[in-house]
Amino acid sequence: MTSIASWNIQNGKGADGIVSLPRIAEVISRMGDPDVICLQEVSRNLPLFDADTAADQVAELACLFPRHEVIFGIAIDAAGAGSTPRWQYGNVTLSRLPVVSVFHHALPQPVQAGVRQMPRQVSEVTVATGSGSLRIMNTHLEFHSLAQRLAQIERLRELHLQASAHARNPPDYDDSGSYRFLDRPESCVICGDFNIEVESPEYAAMLAPAEDGAVCFQDAWRICHSERSHKPTCGVHDTVQWPQGPHCRDFFFVAGAASRAVEAVYVDTETNASDHQPLMLSIADTV
Repeated sequence: MTSIASWNIQNGKGADGIVSLPRIAEVISRMGDPDVICLQEVSRNLPLFDADTAADQVAELACLFPRHEVIFGIAIDAAGAGSTPRWQYGNVTLSRLPVVSVFHHALPQPVQAGVRQMPRQVSEVTVATGSGSLRIMNTHLEFHSLAQRLAQIERLRELHLQASAHARNPPDYDDSGSYRFLDRPESCVICGDFNIEVESPEYAAMLAPAEDGAVCFQDAWRICHSERSHKPTCGVHDTVQWPQGPHCRDFFFVAGAASRAVEAVYVDTETNASDHQPLMLSIADTV
Protein backbone atom coordinates (compact mmCIF):
# COMPACT_ATOMS: atom_id res chain seq x y z
CA MET A 1 0.00 0.00 0.00
CA THR A 2 1.22 3.50 -0.86
CA SER A 3 -0.16 6.38 1.21
CA ILE A 4 -0.09 10.03 0.12
CA ALA A 5 -1.12 13.01 2.24
CA SER A 6 -2.00 16.45 0.89
CA TRP A 7 -2.48 19.60 2.96
CA ASN A 8 -2.46 23.35 2.51
CA ILE A 9 -0.79 24.18 5.82
CA GLN A 10 -1.05 28.01 5.57
CA ASN A 11 2.60 28.30 6.63
CA GLY A 12 1.72 26.42 9.81
CA LYS A 13 -0.93 28.87 11.04
CA GLY A 14 -3.97 27.23 12.59
CA ALA A 15 -7.53 28.49 12.82
CA ASP A 16 -6.69 29.32 16.44
CA GLY A 17 -3.98 31.76 15.32
CA ILE A 18 -1.10 29.57 16.55
CA VAL A 19 1.78 29.04 14.10
CA SER A 20 3.28 25.58 14.66
CA LEU A 21 4.91 23.22 12.17
CA PRO A 22 5.45 20.61 14.92
CA ARG A 23 1.67 20.50 15.32
CA ILE A 24 1.33 20.01 11.55
CA ALA A 25 3.78 17.09 11.74
CA GLU A 26 1.92 15.56 14.68
CA VAL A 27 -1.40 15.64 12.81
CA ILE A 28 0.16 14.04 9.74
CA SER A 29 1.74 11.29 11.83
CA ARG A 30 -1.62 10.55 13.46
CA MET A 31 -3.14 10.15 10.01
CA GLY A 32 -0.98 7.09 9.45
CA ASP A 33 2.60 8.20 8.80
CA PRO A 34 2.15 8.54 5.01
CA ASP A 35 4.83 7.52 2.51
CA VAL A 36 4.56 10.78 0.58
CA ILE A 37 3.45 14.14 1.98
CA CYS A 38 2.43 17.01 -0.30
CA LEU A 39 2.21 20.39 1.41
CA GLN A 40 1.15 23.75 0.02
CA GLU A 41 1.93 27.26 1.34
CA VAL A 42 5.44 26.73 2.65
CA SER A 43 7.97 29.57 2.88
CA ARG A 44 11.57 30.55 3.54
CA ASN A 45 12.54 33.91 5.05
CA LEU A 46 9.05 35.35 4.57
CA PRO A 47 7.40 37.18 7.49
CA LEU A 48 3.68 36.55 7.17
CA PHE A 49 2.21 36.85 10.64
CA ASP A 50 2.62 39.12 13.64
CA ALA A 51 5.84 38.33 15.52
CA ASP A 52 6.83 35.93 12.74
CA THR A 53 10.58 35.34 12.63
CA ALA A 54 10.53 34.50 8.89
CA ALA A 55 11.78 30.98 9.48
CA ASP A 56 13.15 28.52 6.95
CA GLN A 57 10.10 26.25 7.00
CA VAL A 58 11.64 23.84 4.48
CA ALA A 59 14.54 23.14 6.83
CA GLU A 60 12.15 22.81 9.76
CA LEU A 61 10.02 20.28 7.88
CA ALA A 62 13.17 18.31 6.99
CA CYS A 63 13.92 18.04 10.72
CA LEU A 64 10.35 17.06 11.56
CA PHE A 65 10.31 14.31 8.91
CA PRO A 66 13.88 12.92 9.03
CA ARG A 67 12.98 9.73 7.12
CA HIS A 68 11.61 11.65 4.14
CA GLU A 69 13.49 13.28 1.29
CA VAL A 70 12.44 16.93 0.90
CA ILE A 71 11.67 18.49 -2.50
CA PHE A 72 10.83 22.21 -2.52
CA GLY A 73 8.83 23.43 -5.50
CA ILE A 74 9.53 27.16 -5.54
CA ALA A 75 6.79 29.29 -7.06
CA ILE A 76 8.30 32.62 -5.97
CA ASP A 77 12.01 33.39 -5.44
CA ALA A 78 12.59 37.08 -4.79
CA ALA A 79 14.94 39.56 -3.16
CA GLY A 80 14.13 40.68 0.33
CA ALA A 81 13.65 44.29 1.36
CA GLY A 82 16.78 46.11 2.51
CA SER A 83 19.11 43.77 4.38
CA THR A 84 16.61 40.92 4.67
CA PRO A 85 17.53 37.72 2.81
CA ARG A 86 15.90 36.36 -0.33
CA TRP A 87 12.52 34.80 0.29
CA GLN A 88 10.87 31.81 -1.34
CA TYR A 89 7.33 30.49 -1.38
CA GLY A 90 5.81 27.32 -2.80
CA ASN A 91 4.98 23.66 -2.27
CA VAL A 92 6.93 20.93 -0.48
CA THR A 93 6.87 17.22 -1.29
CA LEU A 94 8.36 14.81 1.24
CA SER A 95 8.95 11.19 0.24
CA ARG A 96 9.98 8.17 2.26
CA LEU A 97 9.89 6.16 -0.97
CA PRO A 98 12.87 6.26 -3.35
CA VAL A 99 12.67 9.36 -5.54
CA VAL A 100 13.27 8.41 -9.19
CA SER A 101 13.02 11.83 -10.83
CA VAL A 102 11.83 15.38 -10.16
CA PHE A 103 10.48 18.04 -12.52
CA HIS A 104 9.30 21.52 -11.53
CA HIS A 105 6.89 23.34 -13.85
CA ALA A 106 5.77 26.97 -13.72
CA LEU A 107 2.03 27.33 -14.31
CA PRO A 108 0.43 29.97 -16.59
CA GLN A 109 -0.36 33.40 -15.22
CA PRO A 110 -2.43 35.13 -17.92
CA VAL A 111 -2.26 38.92 -17.73
CA GLN A 112 -5.09 40.41 -15.68
CA ALA A 113 -4.33 43.96 -14.62
CA GLY A 114 -5.61 44.90 -11.19
CA VAL A 115 -6.40 41.30 -10.17
CA ARG A 116 -4.71 40.01 -7.01
CA GLN A 117 -2.49 37.05 -7.99
CA MET A 118 0.83 35.29 -7.48
CA PRO A 119 2.99 32.89 -9.53
CA ARG A 120 2.03 29.22 -9.20
CA GLN A 121 3.85 25.96 -9.92
CA VAL A 122 3.54 22.18 -9.84
CA SER A 123 6.19 19.70 -8.71
CA GLU A 124 6.23 16.35 -10.50
CA VAL A 125 7.95 13.70 -8.37
CA THR A 126 8.21 10.09 -9.54
CA VAL A 127 8.67 7.57 -6.72
CA ALA A 128 9.29 3.82 -6.67
CA THR A 129 6.44 1.86 -5.07
CA GLY A 130 5.86 -1.84 -4.46
CA SER A 131 4.14 -2.14 -7.85
CA GLY A 132 6.32 0.14 -9.94
CA SER A 133 6.85 3.83 -10.43
CA LEU A 134 4.19 6.43 -9.61
CA ARG A 135 4.18 10.09 -10.66
CA ILE A 136 2.93 12.47 -7.95
CA MET A 137 2.15 16.09 -8.83
CA ASN A 138 1.79 18.61 -6.00
CA THR A 139 0.21 21.97 -6.79
CA HIS A 140 -1.68 25.04 -5.56
CA LEU A 141 -3.76 27.00 -8.08
CA GLU A 142 -4.67 30.69 -8.12
CA PHE A 143 -7.45 31.78 -5.77
CA HIS A 144 -8.57 35.13 -7.18
CA SER A 145 -8.85 34.40 -10.91
CA LEU A 146 -11.07 31.91 -12.76
CA ALA A 147 -9.19 32.58 -16.01
CA GLN A 148 -5.86 31.74 -14.39
CA ARG A 149 -7.21 28.58 -12.77
CA LEU A 150 -8.57 27.37 -16.11
CA ALA A 151 -5.23 28.07 -17.82
CA GLN A 152 -3.38 26.30 -15.01
CA ILE A 153 -5.65 23.25 -15.22
CA GLU A 154 -5.11 23.10 -18.98
CA ARG A 155 -1.35 23.08 -18.36
CA LEU A 156 -1.61 20.34 -15.71
CA ARG A 157 -3.50 18.18 -18.20
CA GLU A 158 -0.95 18.93 -20.93
CA LEU A 159 1.90 17.88 -18.64
CA HIS A 160 0.16 14.62 -17.79
CA LEU A 161 -0.70 13.79 -21.39
CA GLN A 162 2.86 14.59 -22.47
CA ALA A 163 4.34 12.31 -19.79
CA SER A 164 1.88 9.56 -20.75
CA ALA A 165 2.82 9.87 -24.43
CA HIS A 166 6.53 9.65 -23.56
CA ALA A 167 5.84 6.54 -21.45
CA ARG A 168 4.15 4.88 -24.43
CA ASN A 169 6.72 6.12 -26.97
CA PRO A 170 10.07 6.43 -25.15
CA PRO A 171 12.64 8.78 -26.69
CA ASP A 172 16.15 7.68 -27.62
CA TYR A 173 18.42 7.81 -24.57
CA ASP A 174 21.89 6.91 -23.29
CA ASP A 175 22.80 4.65 -20.39
CA SER A 176 24.67 7.51 -18.70
CA GLY A 177 25.02 11.27 -18.86
CA SER A 178 22.30 13.88 -19.15
CA TYR A 179 20.50 12.02 -21.96
CA ARG A 180 19.84 8.98 -19.78
CA PHE A 181 16.31 7.58 -19.36
CA LEU A 182 14.04 9.46 -16.94
CA ASP A 183 10.99 7.56 -15.78
CA ARG A 184 7.70 9.51 -16.14
CA PRO A 185 4.99 6.85 -15.93
CA GLU A 186 1.39 7.26 -17.00
CA SER A 187 0.31 6.20 -13.51
CA CYS A 188 -0.23 9.52 -11.76
CA VAL A 189 -1.68 11.24 -8.70
CA ILE A 190 -2.15 15.00 -8.76
CA CYS A 191 -3.11 16.64 -5.49
CA GLY A 192 -3.22 19.93 -3.69
CA ASP A 193 -5.29 23.03 -3.13
CA PHE A 194 -7.01 23.57 -6.49
CA ASN A 195 -9.15 26.47 -5.27
CA ILE A 196 -12.08 24.95 -7.17
CA GLU A 197 -15.39 23.55 -6.02
CA VAL A 198 -17.12 20.40 -7.19
CA GLU A 199 -19.79 22.12 -9.29
CA SER A 200 -17.37 24.60 -10.87
CA PRO A 201 -16.30 24.82 -14.54
CA GLU A 202 -12.70 24.24 -13.43
CA TYR A 203 -13.63 20.90 -11.83
CA ALA A 204 -15.37 19.87 -15.07
CA ALA A 205 -12.31 20.96 -17.07
CA MET A 206 -10.03 18.88 -14.86
CA LEU A 207 -12.10 15.73 -15.51
CA ALA A 208 -12.80 16.33 -19.21
CA PRO A 209 -11.76 13.55 -21.63
CA ALA A 210 -8.57 13.98 -23.63
CA GLU A 211 -8.82 15.03 -27.28
CA ASP A 212 -8.88 11.39 -28.40
CA GLY A 213 -11.75 10.68 -26.01
CA ALA A 214 -9.60 8.80 -23.52
CA VAL A 215 -10.00 9.31 -19.78
CA CYS A 216 -7.46 11.81 -18.50
CA PHE A 217 -8.06 12.24 -14.76
CA GLN A 218 -10.60 10.84 -12.32
CA ASP A 219 -11.55 12.19 -8.91
CA ALA A 220 -10.27 9.67 -6.36
CA TRP A 221 -13.07 10.61 -3.95
CA ARG A 222 -15.67 9.64 -6.54
CA ILE A 223 -13.91 6.31 -7.15
CA CYS A 224 -14.18 5.48 -3.44
CA HIS A 225 -17.46 7.12 -2.51
CA SER A 226 -19.49 7.17 -5.73
CA GLU A 227 -22.24 9.78 -5.35
CA ARG A 228 -21.49 10.65 -1.73
CA SER A 229 -20.69 14.35 -1.30
CA HIS A 230 -17.06 15.31 -0.81
CA LYS A 231 -16.07 15.93 2.78
CA PRO A 232 -15.19 19.58 3.38
CA THR A 233 -11.52 20.50 3.22
CA CYS A 234 -11.90 24.21 3.98
CA GLY A 235 -14.03 26.51 6.11
CA VAL A 236 -14.54 23.86 8.78
CA HIS A 237 -12.85 25.73 11.66
CA ASP A 238 -11.89 29.06 10.09
CA THR A 239 -15.09 30.89 9.22
CA VAL A 240 -13.38 34.30 9.12
CA GLN A 241 -11.41 33.59 5.96
CA TRP A 242 -14.16 31.27 4.72
CA PRO A 243 -17.53 32.86 5.60
CA GLN A 244 -19.29 30.47 3.19
CA GLY A 245 -18.60 27.70 5.71
CA PRO A 246 -17.41 24.12 5.11
CA HIS A 247 -16.73 23.16 1.49
CA CYS A 248 -14.26 21.15 -0.57
CA ARG A 249 -11.49 22.71 -2.64
CA ASP A 250 -8.63 20.19 -2.12
CA PHE A 251 -8.55 17.02 -4.21
CA PHE A 252 -6.73 13.90 -5.32
CA PHE A 253 -7.05 13.27 -9.06
CA VAL A 254 -5.69 9.99 -10.44
CA ALA A 255 -4.81 8.59 -13.85
CA GLY A 256 -3.49 5.39 -15.40
CA ALA A 257 -2.80 2.43 -13.15
CA ALA A 258 -3.26 4.59 -10.05
CA SER A 259 -6.94 5.08 -10.90
CA ARG A 260 -7.45 1.30 -10.82
CA ALA A 261 -5.74 0.89 -7.46
CA VAL A 262 -7.43 3.54 -5.28
CA GLU A 263 -8.28 1.98 -1.93
CA ALA A 264 -9.35 4.88 0.27
CA VAL A 265 -9.57 8.66 0.54
CA TYR A 266 -9.71 10.13 4.04
CA VAL A 267 -10.23 13.72 5.21
CA ASP A 268 -9.39 14.77 8.77
CA THR A 269 -12.08 17.31 9.63
CA GLU A 270 -11.15 17.43 13.34
CA THR A 271 -7.85 19.31 13.28
CA ASN A 272 -7.75 23.10 13.31
CA ALA A 273 -3.98 23.28 12.65
CA SER A 274 -4.60 25.12 9.34
CA ASP A 275 -7.49 26.81 7.58
CA HIS A 276 -7.61 23.71 5.34
CA GLN A 277 -8.06 20.08 6.33
CA PRO A 278 -5.51 17.33 5.50
CA LEU A 279 -6.42 14.52 3.09
CA MET A 280 -4.88 11.09 2.60
CA LEU A 281 -5.06 8.72 -0.35
CA SER A 282 -4.24 5.00 -0.17
CA ILE A 283 -3.25 3.10 -3.32
CA ALA A 284 -2.90 -0.67 -3.44
CA ASP A 285 0.42 -2.08 -4.61
CA THR A 286 -1.32 -4.59 -6.86
CA VAL A 287 -1.19 -3.04 -10.35
